[in-house]
Amino acid sequence: MKIKPDQLQHHLQQSLASVYLVGGDEPLQVQESCDAIRQAARQQGFTEREVRTVERGFSWDEVLQLTSSLSLFGDKKIIELHLPTGKPGDEGARVLRDYVAHANDDTLLMVICGKLDSSALKTKWAQALEQAGVVVQVWPVEAAQLHDWMQTRLRQHGLQTSRDAVALLVERVEGNLLAAAQEIDKLVLLHGSGRIDVEAVAEAVSDSARYSIYTLVDTALTGRSDKTIKIINGLKGEGIEPVLVLWALNRELRSLAAMAAEVRKGTAIEAVLNRQRVWERRKPLVREALKRHSLGRWYGFLQHSARIDRIIKGAEVGKPWDELLQLGLSIAGNTVLESS
Repeated sequence: MKIKPDQLQHHLQQSLASVYLVGGDEPLQVQESCDAIRQAARQQGFTEREVRTVERGFSWDEVLQLTSSLSLFGDKKIIELHLPTGKPGDEGARVLRDYVAHANDDTLLMVICGKLDSSALKTKWAQALEQAGVVVQVWPVEAAQLHDWMQTRLRQHGLQTSRDAVALLVERVEGNLLAAAQEIDKLVLLHGSGRIDVEAVAEAVSDSARYSIYTLVDTALTGRSDKTIKIINGLKGEGIEPVLVLWALNRELRSLAAMAAEVRKGTAIEAVLNRQRVWERRKPLVREALKRHSLGRWYGFLQHSARIDRIIKGAEVGKPWDELLQLGLSIAGNTVLESS
């Protein structure tokens, strides 16, 4: 039987299988799915736990010994196999199929691996585990679903947030669900349950360097050349890699160029901002930035960004931080400094 992570709790409330295969490339959901299985198993008397990682030199005889040995105290046992590559090899496949054929009620097998694609699930060992138990197949949360995922998770932790606060949190964690979970836990510790606003989210973000990089983007969009210079010099002084600063600026430039193209075609700015899901607090600065520069200027900024990328990679001569400063001031709408 195959189920999704969000179906697992309902399944565990109904029954506990003797075999689970949990796989996917989204660490948080894999981790939480395994935690839920362990908890359900403990509640049903599986108090012993044996953990093994299948790596170079691993002997599958260990698994055979674990499955055949009885507990001194007669307790039920969880055998947890971590399979990083998702490939047990010929011997491992044979042992897993053999386990399934002779499984008993006092042992629960949990195989944890990385991404489970269609070809992996068609192997004989994976099909044997699926027929004997449950496959929990984890897929990454798509970008379009991330906002709803974040809002649901916040609500589960007793937090009510504005649309802007959720959007800011989504933006800062960049699709990393594990980082999102950690930030939400921190918000609960700092503020308890209840309503939190966008300022509370901004203050709680752990990575001050990343926050400064985002602040640079917004500062340049507001036209504050003095503060833009100060932030860029500060990032340089902190030892932040130029490529990270360029990444943040370039991501914003691509978005603004796309919005400027829509406006050029006659679409109202407000409609463009809503379609691009610009959160309310940023709408004024994005609106002003779109009015400040033409579509041709936004394309020019992207070309400058591409040149900085080549400089950072050593494919073109130049000083990355000087170029980043020039780009930041250009976005702010001020006179570009002469290169030193």
